[in-house]
Amino acid sequence: MPAKPKLSAEEQDQVRRLEWFRDARFGMFIHWGLYSRLGRHEWVMNRERIPLDEYEKLADAFRPGPRPARTWAKLAKATGQRYMVMTTKHHEGFCLFGSELTEYNAVKRGPKRDLVAEYVEAAREQGLRVGFYYSLMDWHHPDGAKCKTNEKSRRRFVDFIHGQIAELLTNYGKIDIMWYDVSWPLDAEGWESERMNRMVLELQPDIIINNRNQLPGDFGTPEGHITPENRAWESCMTFNDSWGYTPIDTNYKSAWNVVGMLRQVAAGNGNLLLNIGPDPAGGVIQPMPKILKQVGQWLDRWGPTVYDATDPVVQEWGITGAFTRNGDSLYFHCNRWPGKELAIGGLVCNVTEARIFGGPRVRFRQVRDRLVLSGLPEQAPDPLSTVIELKFTGKPEQLLGAGHVLIGHDPWRKTEK
Repeated sequence: MPAKPKLSAEEQDQVRRLEWFRDARFGMFIHWGLYSRLGRHEWVMNRERIPLDEYEKLADAFRPGPRPARTWAKLAKATGQRYMVMTTKHHEGFCLFGSELTEYNAVKRGPKRDLVAEYVEAAREQGLRVGFYYSLMDWHHPDGAKCKTNEKSRRRFVDFIHGQIAELLTNYGKIDIMWYDVSWPLDAEGWESERMNRMVLELQPDIIINNRNQLPGDFGTPEGHITPENRAWESCMTFNDSWGYTPIDTNYKSAWNVVGMLRQVAAGNGNLLLNIGPDPAGGVIQPMPKILKQVGQWLDRWGPTVYDATDPVVQEWGITGAFTRNGDSLYFHCNRWPGKELAIGGLVCNVTEARIFGGPRVRFRQVRDRLVLSGLPEQAPDPLSTVIELKFTGKPEQLLGAGHVLIGHDPWRKTEK
C-alpha cells in the first residue's frame, strides 16, 4: 500500500484545530436579534422593505430578560449538544456586543448590556465550545451596498467588518468557531478574505473558520440539507422553516426527525448544527425544549452509535432504517419498528453476532444477501430509533441492485405526515 502523502505544516495545524469539532457531532445554533421583536422571520427588514429609520427604533425596544443564554446553554447540555454558535450580528446590522465601531449595539441601545459576553459565559459554565456567527452583509451600514461599485465605500466597509471581527476575537477570551455568513456584495478579493482569515488565526490560534467568506476555510456548511463533503463539514438546519423567532411558522421538526438527522450526519462523518430562534426576551418557546430533551434522552442511551460511529459503509435506502459504523460494528438505526422480525436486504458482509445495542443478543439468520433478525419485541424498545448492533467480517456493503450510494444518502425522509 502506498504511503500517505506527508501533510504540510499548515495542514497539520488544521487537523489539530479540527480535532474537537470532528468529535463533537452536534451543536446548537442561536439566531437572535431585533427581528425577534417582530416575529416574522430574520429577513423581515428586507422582505417587508421596512425603512431603516423605522427599523432602528427596535433597538431601543429590544429588552431581553435576565441572562437568557444560561437557559440555552443548559438546554444544549441536556440535549447532548457539545458546542454553540450565536449570531453576534445578523444581516440587519445590529450588534449584540459592545462594538466601538458603531452605536448600533446592545450596550449603547435598548438592552444596555453585552449579550455576547453573557452568551460566552453561559456556554463556558456548561463546558460547551463557543462559536461566533457574524454576517458580512450589513443592511444598516451606509456602505453595505455601495461598496460593490465605489472603492472608497469598499475601503470603509471592509475596514469596519475586519475591525468588528477583531473586536469579537479580542474581547471574549478563547473562541472556538468563526462562522461567517452571506458575503454579498463582494468577492474574496473585495473582502480581503485571506487577510481576514490570517487576522482571525493570529488572534485565536486554535479557532476553526467556516467557508462563507468565499474561501474554503476549515469546514463546509451545507444549509437546509445533509450533504457530506470530502472534508470536515456541518449541516445547519432550522427547527421549523425560519431561523429567527417566527411563532406563526409551526412546521417544527419532531424528535424523530432530529434523531434521523443525527444518524445521517454521523454516517457521513459530519456535524449537525440545529437552530433555535429565541423570543424577544430570550425564551425558547415550546415545543423546541420538549423535543430537544427527548433527543438528549435518546442520546443518553444510544449516543455512541452517533458520536463514535464515523467509519464508512456503502448502503442503500430502506424503509425500516439505515446504518452507521464503528470498526467491526454496524449499527442499524431502526426508526420504523416492524415487530418481532426485521429483515435487512442486500447486506453482503458476514454477520457474526447481533444484539440490541447495549442489551441482549438477537437471533438471526443470513442467507446470501438477506439478514433476518427474529425474536424481537413486538413494540419498539425506543420509538425514536432502536439500534441493532451487528458484528461482521468482510467489507460492509449493502447492495440491492438499483445502484448504490455512499452513506450520505438520506433514507429517513418520511413519506407520510
